[in-house]
Amino acid sequence: MTATDTATLLEDAADRIADISRADLQILLRRAALRLRNAGDISMDHDVEEALRDLAGEFGMTRNDTIRFIVREWMEKNIYLPLNQLEEDGTA
Repeated sequence: MTATDTATLLEDAADRIADISRADLQILLRRAALRLRNAGDISMDHDVEEALRDLAGEFGMTRNDTIRFIVREWMEKNIYLPLNQLEEDGTA
């Protein structure tokens, strides 16, 4: 289940709080708590943080999206992930 799915379920439960069972509400709240607990930031050294901020600004991405991009690129270039195959028109 994705974060968006969990958020949507929580919003729906809030809209119909009188109709949702206690057990269903407990499940939703436990899922949300688990996601929050596992969503910790990755802390970097100051110089790396500065470079990430600069790069994120250059790419027009968030810090986390930039980290995901860097890791994916590194994994593809080091053959830990398959490369995206491009069609003749240059699309993936």
